[in-house]
Amino acid sequence: MKHNLTPAHSFQLLDEIIAQHSVNLLSLNPQKTFTTSFAELGNLIVKTTTNAQLIAALRNTLEHILHAHLQNFPQNIFWDFDFIVSSMLRQALVAGENAIDFLELFSQKMVSLTELFGIKTEIRFRYVHDFIYGFEWARWVQKEPEKRACVEPFSLVFLDYLLVKGKEILQRISHGQNITYKLCDTGFRNPFTFSREPEDECRLLSYLAGEELIPVTAWNWDAQPIWNKPYQDMRQQLALKLNIKPQSRN
Repeated sequence: MKHNLTPAHSFQLLDEIIAQHSVNLLSLNPQKTFTTSFAELGNLIVKTTTNAQLIAALRNTLEHILHAHLQNFPQNIFWDFDFIVSSMLRQALVAGENAIDFLELFSQKMVSLTELFGIKTEIRFRYVHDFIYGFEWARWVQKEPEKRACVEPFSLVFLDYLLVKGKEILQRISHGQNITYKLCDTGFRNPFTFSREPEDECRLLSYLAGEELIPVTAWNWDAQPIWNKPYQDMRQQLALKLNIKPQSRN
């Protein structure tokens, strides 16, 4: 990437990468259809910091994460990045002189996580929704809230937990012990009993968003993650209410 690009233009190049993949950039935000552009997110970054090296590192980190998502979750539906970007920036600023090192580590973990759970391994999840919108984080916090409630959804601590969990899932699959994450007849794994075919997934998550029942409103730069609601049970109940069919499995 050229180093003489203005910050706004350098982030706009991320939008161009997405355009080349013909991704329909849907937002889960009930108030809008499409996601905030990376050019707009870049403008929010430069309003917060003028450190050129930090801005370039943030852009490069986003490019690595974006490529990983496109390659490993090509059927993902909702693509909100606002809160991920603000969380990256906030954590980098807290790291101070170690900001660049933090972003390199963050990038490595995010890419590894995406590769681990995506279509190129035996886990083969179809979407990044449970991660990006905080359902996995909320479930993790609920197990030990006194220790975990203050841990951010995109903190290195939580990313490390997911990396360990992913490797354990792969190990169970390889030993034929995978009961929860069975393959569907579409070739993807779904831990829920209800269908997560694109139309069903879109309808269910959109309803939850409209009812303000999303743990991490990832479309909101200033999101305040909420962990203490029974999200798993609510999804199951809502699937019944919406008459979403049971998941077909091999």
